[in-house]
Amino acid sequence: MRSLALLSAIAAGFALGLAEASEHWGGLVPCALCLVERWPYRVAIALSLIAFAVPRQLARWLLVLTVLTILVGAAFAFVHVGVELHFWPSPLPECAAPSLGSGSIAERLAQMPARPAKPCDAPTFLIPGIPLSMAAMNLIYAMVFVAALTIGLWRKWRTA
Repeated sequence: MRSLALLSAIAAGFALGLAEASEHWGGLVPCALCLVERWPYRVAIALSLIAFAVPRQLARWLLVLTVLTILVGAAFAFVHVGVELHFWPSPLPECAAPSLGSGSIAERLAQMPARPAKPCDAPTFLIPGIPLSMAAMNLIYAMVFVAALTIGLWRKWRTA
C-alpha cells in the first residue's frame, strides 16, 4: 500500500509540476479554470503522502479519497474543455471580460490587473501540431490516473 501511495503522490506531483513549469518557464498564462484544475492535485498529494505514513487500513481509505479527488479534477477539466469548445459558458465569473467600471482613464488604468487574464474559452496548446489543449490533456491524464489507482487499489484489496 505504501508503494501505491508514493506512486500516487508522484503522479499528482508530476501533473501539478508540469502545469507550474509551463506557466513559469514556458510563459503560458493560466486562466481561472486552469488554476481551479490544479487544486485536486494538491489535495491528492497531501492525501497520498498521509496514506504513505499511516497504517495500511487507513491508507486504503485515503487512497480511495484520492481517487475521488482526482475524479473531481477530471470533472473540472471536462467543464473546461466544454468551455473551450464553446459548448457552455464558464461557471466562473473570473473568465468573463473584466469590467473596469466608470471614471477617468487614470482610474480605469489603476483598476486593470498587473497581469492580463487569459480567457477560459481560449485553449492553450502545449505540443505544436497536436490539437489537444492543456485542459483536454489534463482530462485524459486524470482519467488514466483514476484508472491506474483504482486498479492498484483493487489488486491490493483482493490480495489482502
